[in-house]
Amino acid sequence: MRSFASDNNSGVHPLVMDALNRANSDHAVGYGDDPWTEEAVEKIREAFTPDCEPLFVFNGTGSNSVALQLCTRPYNLILCAETAHIYVDECGAPACMTGCQIRPIATHDGKLTPELLRPYLCHFGEQHHSQPGAIYLSQCTELGTIYKPDELRAITELAHAHGMYVHMDGARLANACAALGLTFKELTADCGIDVLSFGGTKNGLMIGESVIVFHPDLKKEARFVRKQSAQLASKLRYLSCQFTAYLTDELWLKNARHANEMARKLYEGLKDFPAVRFTQKVESNQLFLTMPRRVIDKLLQHYFFYFWNEDADEIRLVTSFDTTEEDIDELLRTVKNCY
Repeated sequence: MRSFASDNNSGVHPLVMDALNRANSDHAVGYGDDPWTEEAVEKIREAFTPDCEPLFVFNGTGSNSVALQLCTRPYNLILCAETAHIYVDECGAPACMTGCQIRPIATHDGKLTPELLRPYLCHFGEQHHSQPGAIYLSQCTELGTIYKPDELRAITELAHAHGMYVHMDGARLANACAALGLTFKELTADCGIDVLSFGGTKNGLMIGESVIVFHPDLKKEARFVRKQSAQLASKLRYLSCQFTAYLTDELWLKNARHANEMARKLYEGLKDFPAVRFTQKVESNQLFLTMPRRVIDKLLQHYFFYFWNEDADEIRLVTSFDTTEEDIDELLRTVKNCY
């Protein structure tokens, strides 16, 4: 089955699988005191900053929860876009694990701005109100759009001026970097991001994420928070070794660039069909569009994908690192036959 529902549905890149097989030899000390984890930590520090603190965890929800626990106390307020993964798709885990109130902010494209944030930067020092403590950003956003460096810096400067931290959910960070032609460092640490959830499972990894802590004040408690959050793997080498493969010879970039290119090819093929309207700019590997409901219903007989807004006949299609041109051509032929 070939799917355009999510890049989570794709397989594992062969080079990542090779890394897992190499790590599966002999015995190794658990909980990260092994050579595979040491190598992965060095790879991440080379890609980001030499003094960052990478902590490998099981999954995206866990990485977001750990990162936000580092940034907040239970009396804090976490600001995010109304489409944010922590607000919509994580079953309240970040709110549960931080104890914080999460305040969603309406956006037209999934991106926060200083103008949208400022009305919520209030009640500092007032004991009756949750204290603004962190801003959560998704890169790419849940609508497939991408923050540019100047947009990120504007937000981090505003947050830091109010004594707040900025957490970036980088589940699709590779796609953003590929689209902008920037490095991981240029789109995170150089923009003032304090802590990052660095994902790879949408781009060729099997399992696992890395919480990368940039701000020095957040490093002291990081390992304890990870352990208490049930995110410390005993056989950690199977999580960490994947990141070594991912960051070797720019595998991350090749995968992300290909996924983005396949999205662009799909966009070019769909945009001229009757009554097809794209609701967001196609900047990464996600496409949001509306088409006649009768066409959608027929298409669902051949492909699995998600409605984004069923009332508006809006759907989401996602390409992956292993999407082929033949996959795109076949989908376009199917759409044509559904009209």
